[in-house]
Amino acid sequence: MTIEGPFWRAIAVFRVASLVYAGVLMAQHEGFAEPLTGWVVIAVMALWTAASTFAYSVRALRGRPLLVIDMLVTLACLLATPYVQGQFQGQLGSMPVPAIWVASPVLAWAVYGGRRLGAVAAAIVAVADLWVRVNGPDSPVLLNGAVLLFMAGIVVGHVARLAKQAEERMQRAAEMEAAQRERERLARGIHDSVLQVLALVQRRGQEIGGEAAELGRLAGQQEAALRELLAVRPAPTGSADLRALLMRHGSAQVTVSTPATPIVLPGSVAEEVAAAVRAALDNVRAHCGPEARAWVFAEEGEGEVTVSVRDEGEGIEEGRLEQARAEGRLGVAQSIEGRVADLGGRVSIISSPGEGTEVEITVPSAQPPASVDRAVRGRRSPGPSGRDPAT
Repeated sequence: MTIEGPFWRAIAVFRVASLVYAGVLMAQHEGFAEPLTGWVVIAVMALWTAASTFAYSVRALRGRPLLVIDMLVTLACLLATPYVQGQFQGQLGSMPVPAIWVASPVLAWAVYGGRRLGAVAAAIVAVADLWVRVNGPDSPVLLNGAVLLFMAGIVVGHVARLAKQAEERMQRAAEMEAAQRERERLARGIHDSVLQVLALVQRRGQEIGGEAAELGRLAGQQEAALRELLAVRPAPTGSADLRALLMRHGSAQVTVSTPATPIVLPGSVAEEVAAAVRAALDNVRAHCGPEARAWVFAEEGEGEVTVSVRDEGEGIEEGRLEQARAEGRLGVAQSIEGRVADLGGRVSIISSPGEGTEVEITVPSAQPPASVDRAVRGRRSPGPSGRDPAT
C-alpha cells in the first residue's frame, strides 16, 4: 500500500459526508423550485460518489482521464443549480445544490498532481460557481468559497507531494539497506575463500618469479578490485564515499589504506581528490617505473580530509618542480595543486633525494558542491587527452 492510500480514503469519506449534507439541504428546502430535477442531481452525485470511490481506490485507474471525468460531473451538477433553485436561488442563500461536494475534484487533483494542479482545479470550480451566482436572481457574489477552494487545493497538494517525496526517500533508504546487508553477507563468505586464495596466489607468484610473478600480479589486482567491491557503502544522494574512489587505484604495486567508516564528501569534491591522487600515481609510474611500489593513505579529521601518496623512488631533486613549471610541464601544478586549490585545499610535497616522495592532499570536508562545480568548470582544461603530462 502506498502513502497515497490514506489520502484517497479521506477524499472518499469527504464525498459521502458532503453528499449527505447536500441531500439534507435538498430535503430541507423541499426540492427547491424543481424537486424532480433536484433529486436527479442528488442521484447523479450519489452514483458518481460510489463510482469515483471505487475508481480512485484502484491505482491503475488513477490518471488524467478519471480526473477530467470527475471534474466534468462535478461541474454539471454545479451548473444545474439555477435550474433547480429557480427564483428561490437568491432567497435561499448562497449554497449551490451540490453544496460543499464540489470540493471533491479539487482535493483529488491536488493529491494526484500537487499544489499546482490543485490550484488549477480550484480555479475551474471557482469560475463555475461565480457563473452560477451571477446568473441567479439577486444572488450575492461571495468569494469565501473560492478562497477556501484555493486553500484546500494548495495545502492538500503540498502535503500530498511532501508525503510522496518522503515515501520515495524511505524506499531508497530501504533498498540501500537491503543492498548493504546482501553485500555484507557476500563479504563474509568471500573473505574466507576467494580473497584468501587470491592473496596466496599473489604471494606465491612473487616468491616463484618468472611467469608465476605475472599471475601473482594479476591475482593481486583482482583481490584489490574485489575488496573495493565489498567495501563500497552507499553514500547520501549528491555525495560520494572517497574510499570507494581511492580503492580503484589499488593494485599489486599500489596499497590503499582507508578508515573503516565512509569518508563522505560532495560528489564533485571526491571526484577531484581522486583525480589528483591518480595524477600523483601517474608521476610515480612515470619517474619510478611501472613496478614501483606506492602507498595511498586517507584519513578524516575535524572539518578536513587528508590523502597522502608515498613512493619508494629516488625522490625529487631540489628545484626540479620549479624547472618543470618553467619548461611548461605542469602535471603537478595543474593536475594536483590546481585541482586541490580549486577545492579550497592545500598540497604539501615532501621529498628528499634517495628517500622517495610524499604528496599530501588536504581538503575541507564540508565545502558546498555548487562552489566546487564552478571552480572546476573555470579551471583550464589540461589538454586534448584530459590528463596533464607528468612533471
